[in-house]
Amino acid sequence: MSAPKPPAARRDPKVIEQLGRTRTDDYAWMKDDNWREVLRDPKVLRADIREHLEAENAYTAAMLAGTEALQAELFAEMKGRIKEDDSSVPAPDGPWDYYVRYEIGAEHPLHARRPRGQDGGEQVLLDEDALSKGKAFFQVGAASHSPDHRLYAWAADEQGSEYYAIRVKDLESGQTLDHVIDSAYGAFVFSPDSQWIFWIWRDANARPSKVFRRPARGGDDVLVYEEADDGMFLGVGLASDRSHLIIHVGNQETTEISLIPAADPTAAPVVAEPRRVGVKYDLDHWSDRWVIRTNDDGAVDFKLMQSTAAIPSRATWTDFVPHEPGRYITGFAAYAGHLARLERVNANDRIVIMARGGETHEIAFDEEAYALSLEGGLEYQTSVLRFVYQSPTTPRQWFDYDMDSRARTLRKTQEIPSGHDPARYVARRLYATAQDGAEVPITVLMLKDTPLDGSAPLLLYGYGSYGHAMEPAFSIRNLSLVDRGWIWAVAHIRGGSDKGWGWFLDGRKNKKTNTFTDFIACAEHLSASGYGKAGRMVAYGGSAGGMLMGAVVNLRPDLWSGIIAAVPFVDVLNTMSDTSLPLTPPEWPEWGNPLEDAQAYDKIASYSPYDQVAAKPYPPILATGGLSDPRVTYWEPQKWVARLRERTTGDAPILLKINMEAGHGGASGRFDFLKEIALDYAFAIWAQQRGWER
Repeated sequence: MSAPKPPAARRDPKVIEQLGRTRTDDYAWMKDDNWREVLRDPKVLRADIREHLEAENAYTAAMLAGTEALQAELFAEMKGRIKEDDSSVPAPDGPWDYYVRYEIGAEHPLHARRPRGQDGGEQVLLDEDALSKGKAFFQVGAASHSPDHRLYAWAADEQGSEYYAIRVKDLESGQTLDHVIDSAYGAFVFSPDSQWIFWIWRDANARPSKVFRRPARGGDDVLVYEEADDGMFLGVGLASDRSHLIIHVGNQETTEISLIPAADPTAAPVVAEPRRVGVKYDLDHWSDRWVIRTNDDGAVDFKLMQSTAAIPSRATWTDFVPHEPGRYITGFAAYAGHLARLERVNANDRIVIMARGGETHEIAFDEEAYALSLEGGLEYQTSVLRFVYQSPTTPRQWFDYDMDSRARTLRKTQEIPSGHDPARYVARRLYATAQDGAEVPITVLMLKDTPLDGSAPLLLYGYGSYGHAMEPAFSIRNLSLVDRGWIWAVAHIRGGSDKGWGWFLDGRKNKKTNTFTDFIACAEHLSASGYGKAGRMVAYGGSAGGMLMGAVVNLRPDLWSGIIAAVPFVDVLNTMSDTSLPLTPPEWPEWGNPLEDAQAYDKIASYSPYDQVAAKPYPPILATGGLSDPRVTYWEPQKWVARLRERTTGDAPILLKINMEAGHGGASGRFDFLKEIALDYAFAIWAQQRGWER
């Protein structure tokens, strides 16, 4: 039986002249001119594009038909590790305990509350699963109760485009109010007096550009803030002590925060410290002062400053917790008598508690690789901090920590119904030496008896952008490969903040290629150390990590037995030159602006995966995407796959799978999402076992 043939993509050359440079894009036709409407309603996608995407999906299904049983097996394993009737540890707030829980078989959770400290008297606030019925996609971006506990609001996206509708429920009557806030960003906040909802409007280009105030029970919107710079993101929030509403404006390198006093939520916002390019800051109100986390004055890994002024402008900031190179202060949480800050040193976390009197102590653990996170509470007047601990071998554990007595209470351990024995596994921290001598951490998870002679298949995961760190976390999904004798490795490469903010700065803009060469150095180190073997390793990354996949397969196709690129950002030069796309201006600080800066153009062109596809034998590749994705548009993987097929000199299959009913995050249900991961893992096993000749 002959193998299925891939769809033939027509070539329709489009010549693009930019800054005195010329490039030709044969597949520009794949971008629907009507893409904005497609985000809101995928049914309006142009017919020829839809036909091609459906043909791609059919080809991928045919090529991987032999893995259907394996996919089902992988899915069943992953689902078996999920406690179906799981629930969160209740978060107390005033007279109530708030929590979410799942019912058996439900894809989405229930939001509920009960009288504080009691086991009964549950009141359902929101039933996501009921609302999702009959919808191909349903995702709640934010949900919260009003400070007076009388209202409950949620923001729901029903197509994956990240345009949300905010609805409000009267908790006394149980009725959902008639008014709906449309075209919203996923975030909103109630004013401390519970009279107003502050929300963010997404414009026609899917950018958050305005903050409005609306009466919480319905009424006319009032414009509170409008951002003129297309390159900025917007956020709204509340100070921990509920003294101020906070409007956050920023991108990857610059911040500006405006404040509205809780005593007068209709007042005009006042800027705390005006934006200065390259200066980032965030702040919170703690008792008699503002605490400011900032990279100002060369504090690359951030420091804490304080201000007792009503409006904390830079002139009023004084030193509080000094900058220490290599100790990255990632965030902090304010409570009435304590300040908790989260720090990262060499890709591991720790929590530092400071009492009002200035005495400090740490919370840390002894494993080689682990992750700690603060779980934000709902109350300010408390001495109890909740944090989550996990490692590649240890399921999540929720602790309540008394910051006065230092007593630690385990509230919950993630339950694995099908069973999990941490003693079967080992997690290690390795270090690869990059081209310039930098030490790149690698976290490895494997069975204890896995041979280190290069015979074990290895999956190497990476991201390396936007300062996002790859936390050494526990995953119910990765175990399905590890239990089959695979080694799962995570490369903590530059572009992330795994070793501090400087680690991020050394992997962006004109230093972006460090991200790719770091990943290759990790692969080579793993191979040299017996954890893997060149040609028997699968590389995996998503979004900007998908760009990483495209770059490393262009640079070193010989290293990989397969590449999984989930929603891959691979058409970097074209996307960063298209100002109509949602993320283009906000992301120029990350990549550079190829419309105005010739150096940025040349740098992006030198690594942009789509532009660098060449005549060479590529390994098997699986690219995935979502039709409603506003972050990485569907045509990026579609174009990339077409060009790869056109230019590869080998016979390995190049596959594309587009979810026609979802966006950037894939399927929205907790089980449906696992089916997509099962496909990825089945492809990895299939590609590694086939050993395609190249």
